[in-house]
Amino acid sequence: MVNCKWLIVGLLVVGMTACAGSGATAVPPTPLILSTPTPQSTPTLQVIPSPLPPVTLPPPADTDWQPLQPGLERRTIRLLDENGRQTEQLTLLRIDPTLFDFRLGYSPGQPKPLATWQQETGALIVMNGGFFTEEYLATGLIVVEGQASGSSYVGFGGMVTLNEGGVDVRSLVERPYDPTETFDYALQSFPMLVLNGAPAYQNADFDAARRTVIGVDENGRVLLIFASWGSFTLAELSSYLASADFGLVNALNLDGGTSTGLILTDPAQEIPAFTAVPTVILVYAK
Repeated sequence: MVNCKWLIVGLLVVGMTACAGSGATAVPPTPLILSTPTPQSTPTLQVIPSPLPPVTLPPPADTDWQPLQPGLERRTIRLLDENGRQTEQLTLLRIDPTLFDFRLGYSPGQPKPLATWQQETGALIVMNGGFFTEEYLATGLIVVEGQASGSSYVGFGGMVTLNEGGVDVRSLVERPYDPTETFDYALQSFPMLVLNGAPAYQNADFDAARRTVIGVDENGRVLLIFASWGSFTLAELSSYLASADFGLVNALNLDGGTSTGLILTDPAQEIPAFTAVPTVILVYAK
């Protein structure tokens, strides 16, 4: 009797031998490899800022004296109220009379715009002169090229005299006009605003208006002053000029209001006068 256990073992050995003899080789399965995707770089957005508009700063309240050419300086002063709003603008020219000539232009009865005066004379500086009548004649005494016309103020006002030797501004109360005096050019106006460094006019009889002033400082320089916004009464301007750091010894008010005006040709600047005038002050470089 065949033992069943050994029979089964024998059959298993034969089967394994048969498989090995056939030459087949078992191939292990290829493992599935999952690749990790390469991360794509995120594009960088380049932000180009828009250019900011230029910042415009307000002009300084006081430019101080700025040289324009030898012997000629300019200063601009903006007066502000308590809220920072501008109420007046002053333009000042300071001139060394040793380097410049001063003259007068006078066209009685035939007023001219400042631009016409400048074209006809070729002056570096043209500014309005003193008061005039409805007939466009100078009030007070006026002397042009040594020839006098009109009548002198008596007991009030002042006079500016322009000679080759310099410029003088004087009170006609303190130093009345003497008919024996001779000048190349002379012009009378009123009132005196500064006399011997102190305020010279305190009356409240004039409203605020545009103002033109000529003065002489402690160093003999001539100051031409324009308050072109019309905020000063004469009393206020007198007090202001005497207390400012301009060093004024004497200063005389000229015609104001619509007559106030200036033409400076180099560098170019204009304060427009709103009316033609018969009398002008002219300044030339020597």
